[in-house]
Amino acid sequence: MSTEERDTLAWHETLEIHELTAFQAIGLIKLKKAFRKINDPELRGIYEKTIQGLEMNIKELVQFYPAAPVSPDRNEPLTSDLAFYAGDLLALMKTAVRNYSIAITETATPAVRKILTDHLLRSIQSHERIFRYMYKHGYYPSYDLGQLLANDLNNAQKALSMDY
Repeated sequence: MSTEERDTLAWHETLEIHELTAFQAIGLIKLKKAFRKINDPELRGIYEKTIQGLEMNIKELVQFYPAAPVSPDRNEPLTSDLAFYAGDLLALMKTAVRNYSIAITETATPAVRKILTDHLLRSIQSHERIFRYMYKHGYYPSYDLGQLLANDLNNAQKALSMDY
């Protein structure tokens, strides 16, 4: 069967779409919350274009959710701000781990490599702490793909429907 004939996404691409949707929904919520505080017209314009771009990205990504290898279980959306703040911190730590990992590959100075490695390990530990918190409180059901995707869709809808 060719890839054109398949009616479902592959597992690995489903997870990538999940990561992109979740990260951009959190970013969109943050930008919309901050928009009213931006007084500089040029920066407001940049924010507005960024918001519009993220909205388009999210709308395009969620179109693939019906083709996921499991159906999202559309439970009640998480309305807790704690889930949002925890997810934001998780995304920050995940980005820190990636950035430090890349930076380490660019170091030539042993002292810099040592410091960056220490920072990387702290970022990994922080990521683990926030992941465990989110999992314990049901904010990140990482072993239930259907619920994970449902949370993405709920978050995406919240982000898209917010005024700014």
